Amino acid sequence: MSRIGKQQITIPAGTEISVATDSIQVKGKGGTLVKPMHPAVRIKVESGIASVEPANNSRLARALWGTYAAHVKNMVAGVNEPFVKKLQIEGIGFKAELQGKNLKLALGFSHPVIVAVPEGVNAVVEKNIVTISGADKEAVGQFAASVRELKKPEPYKGKGIRYEGETIIRKQGKKAAAAS
Repeated sequence: MSRIGKQQITIPAGTEISVATDSIQVKGKGGTLVKPMHPAVRIKVESGIASVEPANNSRLARALWGTYAAHVKNMVAGVNEPFVKKLQIEGIGFKAELQGKNLKLALGFSHPVIVAVPEGVNAVVEKNIVTISGADKEAVGQFAASVRELKKPEPYKGKGIRYEGETIIRKQGKKAAAAS
């Protein structure tokens, strides 16, 4: 049995969940999220509590049970308070700036790298920290991961893009040969 799937999800005041046969929609003060639903799981909403259960006893239904429970929980949390990821840019000449809906990054390449900020995701740049926020946890995490992928932190000087609070295991560089 799924430990996550068995947990009931409390719906805060001001949040609405509507379940159709093929999708689930969550509305709140932070926006509206819609996710397609697999027919192997059922979602019930009763008096401020949502619960997810498998539609049958198949292996697929049991596998998707906890997954959809986590999706619904993240959707409810996201429409009430946005998810936030912070990226820290380190390195001489490395910088970021926002141009409309594009993030322009100078990462030591011969040209600036321009990344389009997806719908439903907000990006804010302050000095060397890029703050990515939005109601959809998957979209925020995916965009943050794709920006970090452009220049991962290297182990010798630590230059690159890292998550705030992430520790990079540093390696020792070359040593000068002793003169004899």
